Amino acid sequence: MATNNIVATNGVVMDNTHFFGDVCQNFDHAAQFTNHDAGLLDQIKSCNSVYRFRFPIRRGNSFEVIDAWRVEHSHHQSPTKGGIRYSEMVNEDEVMALAALMTYKCAIVNVPFGGAKGGIKINPKNYTVQELENITRRYTVELIKKNFIGPSIDVPAPDYGSGEREMSWIADTYATMNPGQLDAMGAVTGKPIALHGIAGRREATGRGVAIAIRECVSVAEDMEKIGLTAGISGKKAIVQGLGNVGFYSAKFLSEFGALVVGICEFEGAIYNADGLDVDAVFQHRKLTGSILGYPGAKKEFKNSMEGLEQPCDILVPAALENQITLANISNIKAKIIAEGANGPTSPEAEAIFYKNGGLVIPDMYANAGGVTVSYFEWLKNLSHVAFGRINRRFEENSNLNLVNMVEGITGISLTPMQRSVVVKGASELELVNSGLEDTMIRSYHEIREIYKGNNKLDSMRTAALVGVINKIAVSYQNLGIWP
Repeated sequence: MATNNIVATNGVVMDNTHFFGDVCQNFDHAAQFTNHDAGLLDQIKSCNSVYRFRFPIRRGNSFEVIDAWRVEHSHHQSPTKGGIRYSEMVNEDEVMALAALMTYKCAIVNVPFGGAKGGIKINPKNYTVQELENITRRYTVELIKKNFIGPSIDVPAPDYGSGEREMSWIADTYATMNPGQLDAMGAVTGKPIALHGIAGRREATGRGVAIAIRECVSVAEDMEKIGLTAGISGKKAIVQGLGNVGFYSAKFLSEFGALVVGICEFEGAIYNADGLDVDAVFQHRKLTGSILGYPGAKKEFKNSMEGLEQPCDILVPAALENQITLANISNIKAKIIAEGANGPTSPEAEAIFYKNGGLVIPDMYANAGGVTVSYFEWLKNLSHVAFGRINRRFEENSNLNLVNMVEGITGISLTPMQRSVVVKGASELELVNSGLEDTMIRSYHEIREIYKGNNKLDSMRTAALVGVINKIAVSYQNLGIWP
């Protein structure tokens, strides 16, 4: 395993070599509140398959060797599922931890996948588009050679440093290497819509984070205990990260009625207690390359970690792991930490935060919106039909007949605009967002019921893991052991 500490751009040392240990520590803590055989618990916790490989690429007249991984954590459900991270900070320990978290989050939101994760140790900014395509396609071929990818085996998705473009290359490579396979496009999710992707996937993780927060703060009993009023309206939030997850988390929080008062990125942080325009900040960064200098900010911090410590109700770390630790937890002023990223809060820091009267919405639930909508995309690829295509016109005609009947009985006619709103059938995006919202709401209250039902449980994360362990244990027990 790699054991290097990485110094981030802002000068903060990020030790991500014990990430899997932190995940296992949380698991072991929750396991004591269950009643399962030690061997079964070990099977649930351990990574089943760890594939580490290296391959060369040509750069001009020279060669470069790329380090890469694919980890399949659990096969209690098939296929396994998880993104591919493109980062020079990636290492085996991190990929194992992320694979385990994928298993747990799939179980939390009742998505029938085992967990997996991939990593390619590069900084994408240092490579041309052609070089990135070569790396991605070669990575895919290596997975194919070892049977580590397929619609019923292991289904990758985007993660930090990768996106729709890379998923397109993977899909094309897999289809090319498997001619005639009807379900080839189901071998990877997060694809662009033009290549059998699904509406709403890009913003799904951030939307899920925002829904999780909205659901959490809607429970008056819980908010009273941490000194907040119920409801999302007017709640002040700081978001770390303006990437895909952070941007959409901030955007949807604003739409739900929260005030995004702070945004942190690697180049620094900005703050305004009266609120920031998320879209305007995003455009400013796109034009200037930095969030610093945004005219709507009243405070700026060159050290982005200072941005996490400003006054707010909700802190959303949506960048990388290990951002809230013993070094800064005492300076965090938020009452709620909603983990948009994977593993941003160390176990020790979380314990102190709860002791000080805070609440953590754990990553394995909060950021599960991405895998939920990836599941919808996978189903779409296997069924070979877009959601809503078969029944939308029937639904509109049924609604129209109902409107005509009501107008006939009441004698009141709707305007054309009112009729169009009432009659319109659901689009794929609307169906996806509805399914995502229902999943996040149901899963939150499932976790909360476990948490409130056992006064020995010390956190929502522990409660979530108790539920996970019980679900996966049942799966393994039903499967049995063969031979």
